[in-house]
Amino acid sequence: MKPPRVAKPVTPKRPKAAWRMALGGRAFREGHAAEWVAAAWLMAKGYRILGFRLKTPGAEIDILAQRGRVLAVVEVKRRATAEAAEVALGSRQLAQLRLAGEKVLRQRPGLKGLLLRIDTVTLAPGHFPRHRRGL
Repeated sequence: MKPPRVAKPVTPKRPKAAWRMALGGRAFREGHAAEWVAAAWLMAKGYRILGFRLKTPGAEIDILAQRGRVLAVVEVKRRATAEAAEVALGSRQLAQLRLAGEKVLRQRPGLKGLLLRIDTVTLAPGHFPRHRRGL
């Protein structure tokens, strides 16, 4: 016979500081605005935007875009400098985005036959957006 289960004591969570919540809200708004700028940039280059902030179990796709036979999973990075934005995408996140893109291709029959590609659009103050294709 197993001993009775003892409930763990519940420790109350400390509320976040006001400055922390304000910082998080600002980052969310700036990130959302950066995604809209990136989408406009991609549309100007001939891409059709299929979705924003698509959530999959492994990752969130910032922008899903199509141009011809290419389905681009686009990660948007906004940083204080262009150099920081260029190196912000790590190999682990890249692999997660690839898996998320493959899952979207499998789930949507209308996208069958398209070639999957991982792209980034990097943004920094005082610079035009930079679109890097095929990471």
